[in-house]
Amino acid sequence: MRNPKKSSQTEIATNISPSVTPVFNPKAIDEMVHQHISKAALGFSPISLALAYADWAMHLAVSPGRQIELAQKAVELMQNEFKQTAQSNKNEPAVAEKDPRFSGAAWSQWPFNVMKSGFKVSDAWLQDATKVDGMSSHRQEMVSFFSRQMLDAWSPSNWPVTNPEVLTQGVETSGKSLMQGYQLFIKDLQQARINSTKPNPENLTPLPLTVGRDVAITPGKVVFRNNLIELIQYAPTTKKVAAEPILIIPSPIMKCYILDLSPHNSMVKYLVSQGLTVFMISWRNPDADDRHLGMDDYLQTGVMDAMRQVRQLADSAAIHTMGYCLGGTFLAIVAALLGSEEFQKQEIKTDHKHTQPLPKLASVTLLAAQTDFSEAGELDIFIDDDQLKTLRAQIARTGYLSGRQMAASFQFLHARDLIWSRNTRRYLLGEEESSNDLMSWNADTTRLPERMHSEYLDTLFLNDDLVEGHYQVAGNPVALMKLKMPLMVVGTVRDHVSPWKSVYKIHLYTDTDTTFILASGGHNAGIVSEPGHAKRNYQIRRAPAGHDWIHADDWREMAEQHDGSWWTAWSAWLQEQSSAQIPAREIDVKSVLCDAPGEYVMVRYAD
Repeated sequence: MRNPKKSSQTEIATNISPSVTPVFNPKAIDEMVHQHISKAALGFSPISLALAYADWAMHLAVSPGRQIELAQKAVELMQNEFKQTAQSNKNEPAVAEKDPRFSGAAWSQWPFNVMKSGFKVSDAWLQDATKVDGMSSHRQEMVSFFSRQMLDAWSPSNWPVTNPEVLTQGVETSGKSLMQGYQLFIKDLQQARINSTKPNPENLTPLPLTVGRDVAITPGKVVFRNNLIELIQYAPTTKKVAAEPILIIPSPIMKCYILDLSPHNSMVKYLVSQGLTVFMISWRNPDADDRHLGMDDYLQTGVMDAMRQVRQLADSAAIHTMGYCLGGTFLAIVAALLGSEEFQKQEIKTDHKHTQPLPKLASVTLLAAQTDFSEAGELDIFIDDDQLKTLRAQIARTGYLSGRQMAASFQFLHARDLIWSRNTRRYLLGEEESSNDLMSWNADTTRLPERMHSEYLDTLFLNDDLVEGHYQVAGNPVALMKLKMPLMVVGTVRDHVSPWKSVYKIHLYTDTDTTFILASGGHNAGIVSEPGHAKRNYQIRRAPAGHDWIHADDWREMAEQHDGSWWTAWSAWLQEQSSAQIPAREIDVKSVLCDAPGEYVMVRYAD
């Protein structure tokens, strides 16, 4: 008798084609593994880091002379440090403490002075130990940076039982400071758990200062808008203004109101008060639908369209320009394009036609803006093929680099101040942070589109195309030697994002009239350095057209030293580059779209 079940199974088996194989996607499996590894490594490539440390360890292992030298260095450092400790114990004059973590008087008492000395010896020795002949410079920088980060985490100032200031305050407050610190820690931990979930606009923590009410309040109007920028024109406050208006191009990595914070430190307000017609770009905060936007879009739809509008709205054939950080790099590229013979003949190609001509540039000011990226400072540790592969895989899933990712990278670069010292004050001393305009702005993060971010890293950071002569805009070659307009270039002493010596290297690629300023402070605080700000100073030196190359260290020896804000020198320079004074320009009501600071600057995302 026929078994129907068996017959059915046989028929099914017969109907299955032997050519059908399970779906197997090796690339998808690799990407999934890399995603989990990257997440565990806080976004970094552990392979790149492991290769760097292997490079260091192998070169050190075959360098017995260097090992002996490092052993001698350790003994020498310990002798010097403990000699200073002994002097302080005998009430003899000691060397002033430069590290703010240990500047308190309690750190000079035993046993905390011994802990401090041991840590400082380890720190100095480790930084020397990471330098071994034969290593690639990039890997040496990685080993040095990550070693410093790991050691900073173990600083005695970070732990309650080894920090005398924490112990003293705990006793004086009967433990209240420690309890307050614990409560702040729980509060931050809960917020971190919320942030680690799927981004939700409802999870947005309100900014300490409200945009348009507390900051970004210089009177003005949005007079132009496209899918990438809003253009703000600010109301005049003087009867006369320079004939040429000024266009400010902030970085798309940051919200534009870094240059229009509180009234006392607003660069925009200051420029208006100095008799300038001020326009500023406000970049749109992109979303996943903008992943296709590239560098050319930011240069053409962003910078060049804004220039056309300023020419038309101000009725001026020439304009002043200023770019900050990446906005300055954008400006240098566009200015070099506009300085070419093709532009003079109006033969520049663009991806879309315009009826409005581009203006001539009366001057170009670059603030903390790199054009040569071969020595880009500590950001270099994130830039190699393996790191970028990891980063691209992350961004491809969303279509943008999130503001949280960028903020975390900058925090990591300044971990000593932004992570460890902050944690000590907040969790061990129980001190709630007092908000200021710069901190509030810093929390107002932005995104970058996938394509633009990838092109920016590939063409500028990784390949240095701008100074190598390979960079093009819509098929037009760009050469910095075409910069023939007067330049004002500003670097800051403690800039980790755009190191001043890297910014200074524009002197290598141009021979136009260039005034260079080296200001005190860092990437943000050194630029937002208003007149009246305490302890500010700067150096300045002009290199006339046709100048030769002067090494940065030699420049610093020769440059004039001035106390106060560099803004005053810049204002005077802008007036020198202006052709005349004219009656102040009122904002044309027909062009007004809304009040400053506009709509784009208000867009925030949970990630």
